[in-house]
Amino acid sequence: MGRLAASLLAPIVLLAGTALAQQSPGCPTALERETVDLVNAERAKVGLAPYVLDVRLVDAARLHSQDMAARSYFDHVTPEGVTFDQRILAAGYPSPGAETIAAGFPTPAAALAGWMGSPGHHAILLDPTLRHVGVGIATGGPYGIYYTANFGTAPSVDAGRCLGAPGLPTLVSTP
Repeated sequence: MGRLAASLLAPIVLLAGTALAQQSPGCPTALERETVDLVNAERAKVGLAPYVLDVRLVDAARLHSQDMAARSYFDHVTPEGVTFDQRILAAGYPSPGAETIAAGFPTPAAALAGWMGSPGHHAILLDPTLRHVGVGIATGGPYGIYYTANFGTAPSVDAGRCLGAPGLPTLVSTP
């Protein structure tokens, strides 16, 4: 059985000069897009607008999932004390909102079912004030697979498209 954790916006402290700040955003993988599609299907069931995928949030989420898998921990806060909002800001996204994590679920559908079955996660996934999402999935570590979903509240951003990624609107940060 998988594990779940949810976190809403905590006090924001910008962590300048981190390695994350130097990473370039990447387009989501097929599994990451599938996870977002599943979340947006849940939002549609209750009449909410779909999340718009932001590659800065994808980057922050993916790096966190990779870090948890590589260093065998499961938490919103890294062993050094870096929080989700710090990671999101360091990735260049201006308005962190929330984070959900899951581990050990074999598929995006199973992870989503776990999130939807948890009141805290359910509230985040269906929060009408959150506008953007980024999902990062990594394999390895004691749970085998880690999911991180980062959410943001920015009302608008300077956006382009993720090249080669059909379907879901995707925002990319511009220099």
